[in-house]
Amino acid sequence: MNNHPQFIESEFPPERAAYRSEALARRLEAGAAALAAFAASLSEDQWQTRLPRDGRKAGVVVHHVASMYPLEIQLAKVLAAGQPVTGATWDVVDAINRDHARDNDGVTKEAALALLAANSAAAAAAIRSFTDEELDRAAPVSLNSDAPLTCQFFLEDHAVRHSYHHLAGIRAALAPA
Repeated sequence: MNNHPQFIESEFPPERAAYRSEALARRLEAGAAALAAFAASLSEDQWQTRLPRDGRKAGVVVHHVASMYPLEIQLAKVLAAGQPVTGATWDVVDAINRDHARDNDGVTKEAALALLAANSAAAAAAIRSFTDEELDRAAPVSLNSDAPLTCQFFLEDHAVRHSYHHLAGIRAALAPA
């Protein structure tokens, strides 16, 4: 079941210079809002539930999404400048996620939701600052086998998608059997 808002590209005036960055920012905001609304509705037991195959608690995953926005935006800015993203590997991602889960195992709902609100707003503002030229710039990304990715693709695949991806996982884990 898809409860995500549908974006109709004609809602944005085509003559507007920031059309694409605005659309991306709105998608990120919608995903973060959906994650926040769902997370806010969780009981304490649900908040503490470990997700199958992932192993992290639902609340830790919400905090994880919030924590990753600054890094995802930082890497997008590297691409926007036409520079390669280096040193990012799946082993590094796994270590970041493992350390985050360990360090934030007891995160409260209030703290996670506050961080999600603050960091998603900052990420959306950063996305709105990208020009079409910056969104179109491509450079190698080590996380993707040094494939040359555009800044826009990287944003869509990481910062914009992140909340939707984890919201689906949390929903699935907490769905009645």
